[in-house]
Amino acid sequence: MAEISTIARPYAEALFSAAREKAGAAGDWTPALDALAALVANRQVAEAISDPKLSDANRFALLSGMAGRALPGPVGELLKLLIENNRVSALPQVALQFHALKNADEGAADCIIESAFAMDPGEVASLVTALAKKFPFHLKPEVRVNPQLIGGVRVTVGDRVLDNSVRARLDAMQARLTA
Repeated sequence: MAEISTIARPYAEALFSAAREKAGAAGDWTPALDALAALVANRQVAEAISDPKLSDANRFALLSGMAGRALPGPVGELLKLLIENNRVSALPQVALQFHALKNADEGAADCIIESAFAMDPGEVASLVTALAKKFPFHLKPEVRVNPQLIGGVRVTVGDRVLDNSVRARLDAMQARLTA
């Protein structure tokens, strides 16, 4: 079977193409797409919609109702198409690829900042300003608290990770001492 990212790519590209044709739609469609992706990623929801007794119309009604928001036309059509082609499980990957296409078009990138402690907006802004020197695009920060880091921060932008946490330093020290 093909990899899920290979399956998801044409769907994401088609949805993004439709969003570009309708100026500004990508931002409007993102919350609905994210809500559907989160639902499908939930194990219990995935089991419920895979019930062979459900018709495609029932699957669509179930997912669109659980999304908690009205689905914009193209997002609803995408969901119908994924259901008809038995590709609903690819929806989280479709959403990821849609975000990547949207970010590339905007010259931006998602930036996940993990910190051992909560960061105030000033600290986040300062860190993003410093990171802007390393990355040639606008960063969209998302801050997460991860107490396992002990101190410091871990920043992930795309496939690059900058780990300046106490946990990373302790792990490196342990590796040197046991080598």
